[in-house]
Amino acid sequence: MFNNMREDHHELLEIHYFTPSAFEKTGPAWPIRLGATMAKPNYHMGPVSSPYYYLILVLEGEGTFLQGGRAFPLKPGDLYGLFPKVTHEYYTVPEAPLRKVFLTLDGKHAHSLMEKAGLSPHCPHQEGGATEEAVEAMKQFFDLMTEGERPHADLSRLSCMYRLFDALSASGKAHPAPAVRTAAWLEKGKDYLDIHYADGITVEGTARYVGVDRAHFTKEFHKKYGMSPMNYLQQLRMNEAIALLKDTDYKLAEIAHSVGFIDLPTFSKAFRKYTGLAPSRFRASN
Repeated sequence: MFNNMREDHHELLEIHYFTPSAFEKTGPAWPIRLGATMAKPNYHMGPVSSPYYYLILVLEGEGTFLQGGRAFPLKPGDLYGLFPKVTHEYYTVPEAPLRKVFLTLDGKHAHSLMEKAGLSPHCPHQEGGATEEAVEAMKQFFDLMTEGERPHADLSRLSCMYRLFDALSASGKAHPAPAVRTAAWLEKGKDYLDIHYADGITVEGTARYVGVDRAHFTKEFHKKYGMSPMNYLQQLRMNEAIALLKDTDYKLAEIAHSVGFIDLPTFSKAFRKYTGLAPSRFRASN
């Protein structure tokens, strides 16, 4: 770690990009980036959101992490996570610049993997969560990158990823995210859509999950959020599809399945209706 740094305007960073293999994408989650950063005194990121999951271990320095109207002080040994489409912000204390390592994840069940480390959109920070075992697992991941191209590199990456999460979950510091108040069923329903939109869920199933009928859920959701839950669900799926079309070389069928559609024709029809362009045309134009 911190051996092959390049300079950015607010930090020094070492970053490795992974293209997931077909085998990796059949699994619940896979790594797509591995990085180490050394903040400059002016380091300030955000407010911004990401299409991916980030697991971040603080090694040195101090700073502040902001998400959901809450501020979390950062110090050595802390663990925090970034979640897709959740706005966040973080910055360093100029006198004690942050040094961090991170792993970026994708996949239908990446959220569940983050929860095993005790992180969720409602609980994105773990004081002291970056244990010595977890830091050692990250070092082993970086060491793998120095070995150059090797057969079955996808297996090696997955092994390192799961070793890291095993170290975090076995530490005893990880704990389940607190439950959303049962009285706030509408917020609970929106959270369910935000988290599981790519899992083939339905509005009817979401209403059943929060304990109300579909008509009442739809009426109250529209009243509070300005659109129907069906349109909101479609918006989540289309925004993710747009990001995947722009940022990855995934096949169209893979993108369709990744955002919760049963097949490519259904996805293409919905995408054309939402953007005015077929997915292939949209990718070509971007």
